[in-house]
Amino acid sequence: MRKAAAVILAAALLLTSSCDTQKYHYEVRRDLSFYFTNADAVIETVRKAFRERSRKITVGYTSSSDNMDDIPAVMNEIVKFAISETDDPCEGDYIYHQYGGYDLGYTRTDSENGCDYLITLTPEYYTDPEQEEKVTRRIDEIISSLQLDGKTDEQKVRAVYDYIYDNVEYDRIHRKNEHYHLKSTAYAALFNGCAVCQGYAVLTYRLMREAGLDARVITGTAVKSGGTEYHAWNIVRVDGEYYNIDITWDKLSGDHGYYLRSEESFSADHVRDPEYSAEAFYAEYPMSHTDIDY
Repeated sequence: MRKAAAVILAAALLLTSSCDTQKYHYEVRRDLSFYFTNADAVIETVRKAFRERSRKITVGYTSSSDNMDDIPAVMNEIVKFAISETDDPCEGDYIYHQYGGYDLGYTRTDSENGCDYLITLTPEYYTDPEQEEKVTRRIDEIISSLQLDGKTDEQKVRAVYDYIYDNVEYDRIHRKNEHYHLKSTAYAALFNGCAVCQGYAVLTYRLMREAGLDARVITGTAVKSGGTEYHAWNIVRVDGEYYNIDITWDKLSGDHGYYLRSEESFSADHVRDPEYSAEAFYAEYPMSHTDIDY
């Protein structure tokens, strides 16, 4: 298995003080003992490392004071921005929902310039670079086979939906195995022919975005058979409005009852996690008040 190379980045630093925040695209926290003056470069490098499934990401800097207590908070902000949404189908939710967090290590060495710090991020990925290369090749083949040129948004959604519905089964064998993370990936859905809800949702996200549609992965609680369980589904934009779509449940039930549904008709048995039910999220992703039937 080919391993991803480590990423090493030297980052400049300033102590928290008055500064021109408008020169940064990202509003990294300024209430701590330090921040990166080249925050955009740090975030973009970390994002690229995540995308390439790099096994180790190293950030070095020099400070005139002790920053040890604030390093976890600063790096949490950096990672949060690094896995936020972009226009790239291989980033954003595609990264966020296919990795299991990271280990953080850091050292400090006193020098004549102050304190030299070395921060190391070690992410846990659900797939490796070789698997992701295979996914990308297969995705390209699928998008080409769907012949999406000239199709409407809804026709593109229907084509992606039908492909996943027809080719991916629910992974009943591994669904309760907390140590088998591959079940939650697009790779498992494409090459094993089965996945759990998260794998369905990530593949849906990737294919919808490759088809030129805006989509997100939504997580929350599903109510079914008198009980509740963690669940993942999608929203996708069709002609300017967003619709819920849950291919997992449609596949399990053998029908199309969760195809392009409004929030009103969907929320009775799908409860979003707080980050996806906040007013700001709904403002950014306005939901349709009508359904589109299959």
